[in-house]
Amino acid sequence: MSEYVTNKVQVFRAQSGITQEELAERVEVSRQTIIAIEKGNYAPSVLLALKIARFFKTPVEKIFTIAS
Repeated sequence: MSEYVTNKVQVFRAQSGITQEELAERVEVSRQTIIAIEKGNYAPSVLLALKIARFFKTPVEKIFTIAS
């Protein structure tokens, strides 16, 4: 059984009305990193996941979940 991380970054970003570039700047990564996270091609580090959750003022578990 293989587990992987899913996320709702794009949903939260759209609800906040910010661009990928703006989110990237706020959490100190490249826009390409945000794109990869939103597409599910990259699971962020714990530090980055926490920064994203803090930016959206939302528990990390509401943005990132483990799927199988």
